[in-house]
Amino acid sequence: MRRMEALSPPLTLSVSLVLFHSDIERFAQTVRSLAAAVTYAKNVDRLRQVSLVVLDNSTDPGYAESARQAMAIAVEGQSAISSRYVVAPANTGYGGGHNLAAQEVGSDLHLVLNPDVDLAEQALAQGVEELLDPTVVLVAPRVTADDGTPEFLCRRYPSVLVLLLRAFAPAVIRRQFVSRLDRYEMRDVCSGTDRADIVLASGCFMLLRSAAFRAVGGFDERYFLYFEDYDLSMRLAGEGALHFQPAMAIVHHGGYAASKGWRHIGLFIRSGYRFFRQYGWQWI
Repeated sequence: MRRMEALSPPLTLSVSLVLFHSDIERFAQTVRSLAAAVTYAKNVDRLRQVSLVVLDNSTDPGYAESARQAMAIAVEGQSAISSRYVVAPANTGYGGGHNLAAQEVGSDLHLVLNPDVDLAEQALAQGVEELLDPTVVLVAPRVTADDGTPEFLCRRYPSVLVLLLRAFAPAVIRRQFVSRLDRYEMRDVCSGTDRADIVLASGCFMLLRSAAFRAVGGFDERYFLYFEDYDLSMRLAGEGALHFQPAMAIVHHGGYAASKGWRHIGLFIRSGYRFFRQYGWQWI
């Protein structure tokens, strides 16, 4: 693990957001919350220049036009953030889309963002504060669901059993393994108000140093969908620390692979196999 160059605010931030037939109103709300968080961070001198690149993997002209208009309305009158909408020539997956959106990252910090996230107004300012520590390369937020229920998206290294339980087992079966599942979700260290070192971060919101993202080559595009965030976390750990910072809060409106159909289940299994083959099998 290396010590990164110290940063002095206000800093520059780039944001990449990938769409694939995503709900357009939810996407627009994500952009509005991002703009509000950017405005706050600028007002407290944590950020000075922010750019958003939206990469549309949908390859649907009608969808692209609607999403582009929604984004324009969401950032209208927002001088704190510049935005650009890019239609991908082909769908190269989640990580591939973010790599394409971030291919010319020259900022101090970079945010990997899902289109189903709402940022708290102070989220970016709190995240920037954490990344002023030169030993830290990535900050993960405190996450709640729509109804306010905590979501524990920071992870320890997974086992095959745990992933199968989380993705496919009914609730009655999962209850028999609750302590094992809780440990995987790092509930013992990510339930309070203290920051903590983590092993794996969720790709729905990754605030990181651009230099570290460039150093590891961004996302591995062999992971078309799922586990690309785990793989990136494993490689970023060689550049510095990954931290959970509960003062940086978001609301996540996403879901699990089992609720998204057989194609998603197939992608989940294929990417999981690649991850374990690359980093080592842990069965139980």
